[in-house]
Amino acid sequence: MSLAAHRRPRRGSSDECQHSGTFPRQCLSSVQVCSGQETERDLDRKTEKSPKVPPRWFIRSAWVVHRALYRFSRGRLGLRRPRPNRWGMMRLTTTGRRTGKERHVILAYFEDGPNLITMAMNGWADGEPAWWLNLQARPDAIAKLPGRRCAVSARAAKGEERERLWARWREVGDDVDGYAKLRPNETAVVVLEPRPELSGKDVI
Repeated sequence: MSLAAHRRPRRGSSDECQHSGTFPRQCLSSVQVCSGQETERDLDRKTEKSPKVPPRWFIRSAWVVHRALYRFSRGRLGLRRPRPNRWGMMRLTTTGRRTGKERHVILAYFEDGPNLITMAMNGWADGEPAWWLNLQARPDAIAKLPGRRCAVSARAAKGEERERLWARWREVGDDVDGYAKLRPNETAVVVLEPRPELSGKDVI
């Protein structure tokens, strides 16, 4: 083998990585980048931008405004039916796990056969939302949809069912995988199964 194969590239030549802030692909190897130890996968991971969420005070204010819009319009505004490529909005009434009083929240959802599917994302913040804690203590609830309401019983999706429903969320949501990474724990996919004792036309 000739010595030319081992010669160091001249400074400033096209063979030398200039470390000017970005690494050209030709400088990448399967083991290291130039003189460092970063692999191509590491660089790709660095270039991925995590989705950003508004400040917590803004999210909480938006929740308050949304509920007020529903209440003052007597249910005419604030809810919507899901579409094939977009989630809908429903009003869920749970029973407080400590007070025993009714608690109301407006949630995104889509339909999976007779079931309603939502997510316990808590605005993509840490901790479980109060409504999901309520449902874990008392699974029965009332779901108010555009034009009707129904009694439901809540449970968390598990295993293959969760994977299937999460894939559906990818279709109707906005980068749910990226947002889910902002939370330290797994985000529960909540299945609301209809109960026969209450169904029918809208009651406000």
